[in-house]
Amino acid sequence: MLAFSGSQAQVISPLPAEPGALPALERLATEAQQALFNAADRSSGTKAGDATTTTPTGGQVSNNGRKATFTGPKLDDPAIWKKDSQHKLAIMQVSFGGNVGEIMFELYSQDAPQTVSNFLDNVETGAYNKLAFHRAIEGFIAQTGDPLTADEGARERWGTGGEGKSVPAEIKRTHRKGAVAMGRKSDKVNPSRSSNGYQFYFSLGNYAALDGKYTVFGQVVSGLDVLERISKMPVDSNDCPIARIELKSIKITDHKGPLYVSSQNNGNGSKTFTKPSSAKGPIGRFWNRVW
Repeated sequence: MLAFSGSQAQVISPLPAEPGALPALERLATEAQQALFNAADRSSGTKAGDATTTTPTGGQVSNNGRKATFTGPKLDDPAIWKKDSQHKLAIMQVSFGGNVGEIMFELYSQDAPQTVSNFLDNVETGAYNKLAFHRAIEGFIAQTGDPLTADEGARERWGTGGEGKSVPAEIKRTHRKGAVAMGRKSDKVNPSRSSNGYQFYFSLGNYAALDGKYTVFGQVVSGLDVLERISKMPVDSNDCPIARIELKSIKITDHKGPLYVSSQNNGNGSKTFTKPSSAKGPIGRFWNRVW
């Protein structure tokens, strides 16, 4: 736990909090092994006939009598969202290294209504504009939203801001890669696990050790590559990026139906998603209709 001037930073520990808790990858491997043995037991003495076992985290083990294979749980694919489905999306512009990247994530209004409502209020008032990412750990998290990061002169206190407002815990969703969650103080001073009113972070991996401890209120649908580049930037001893990585703005849009994969890429070969029409400017909407 980092401490600055008597205040506690909103820190997420990368290690399991309880003895015996397994990191996500180890847990998946354990489940896979157990499911493999179960599938083998059920299919022993039979010839063809496929056998499939689902693990607790949504993975599957398939056995065709000759060999068994394990597949991890599939993440939601925005391209197969139902035509009549409604989605609230946050579109975030981030500036670093002389470039501007875009991160788009869906908000879980049903699972975390108070958290999403607070987030929307912050966006509407412009509270997040011109703030910085104050914590970045490769393969773990990228964190922002601290009001103190508007002031470069307050770097020694970055990570402790926003404590004047809190939101009740709404802990339902899990920390899979791309999850968006709120920061908070430790259980020792915050046993109710209420969230900081401003700070939020992106999970850059599947971290079961964080499940049940922090409020997850969204999921990245585009821009994970941007977040991963941010997490690789040089940092100081407090995991704070040395060069300023600025959250320029966040816009909210309501989107209906699937979010299709673009035929273009971002220059490094990775796929990107098209913006919903409501998120595009008038010129973008015009060309979308023409083409």
